[in-house]
Amino acid sequence: MVTEYGYGVIAAVCGIALLVCAASWMLLDVSWLKYAITAIAVVALAFTLSFFRDPERTTPAGDDLVISPADGEVVLIKPVQEDEYLKKEGVQVSIFMSPFNVHVNRWPISGTVEYFRHIPGEYLVAYEEKSSVRNERTHIGVRGAKITVLFKQIAGYVARRIVADVKEGDCAVAGNRFGMIKFGSRVDVIVPANAEVRVALGDRTVAGETVLAVVH
Repeated sequence: MVTEYGYGVIAAVCGIALLVCAASWMLLDVSWLKYAITAIAVVALAFTLSFFRDPERTTPAGDDLVISPADGEVVLIKPVQEDEYLKKEGVQVSIFMSPFNVHVNRWPISGTVEYFRHIPGEYLVAYEEKSSVRNERTHIGVRGAKITVLFKQIAGYVARRIVADVKEGDCAVAGNRFGMIKFGSRVDVIVPANAEVRVALGDRTVAGETVLAVVH
């Protein structure tokens, strides 16, 4: 299964691959070069399909749970003063998404989207902490029955396209898809300070399944 967010890119890569292969077989006389070009085209198409894969996930139920919105590696856990949306102390959990991860993003909690902001910026390596405040990003705030969270989609050095099918007033359902960041990126999730973080640095997260935090 591939995500609808990738249909255009997949079609473009498939078309280019077919044209390149056809041209090589029609215009080149060197057999090994024809096979090499065809192999490269097939690998490029396979990578594109792999990048836009969108497997089904089973989301744990509970209004007190914060579910990971992204596949990747936990690269930062730190206390923060969040004055943009939560307007109180919180804990930030940052997840780095490599080009080999699934890049479809999912809602971390169920509730109402109260805050949405797109911020133009740079394209630093998303693994670096300063990318949270300098890179292009979207900020999304959701109020649930028991918890309110702010999370950020952050474009990285390779990822220069954020997809966020979101507007204020939308209904969020934990584990459901809402967008993606293309070709390597980062997601920051900020939860209230009284939340119990359930992941550690270096842990691998699965979007829609891994519990990041619990509010007691």
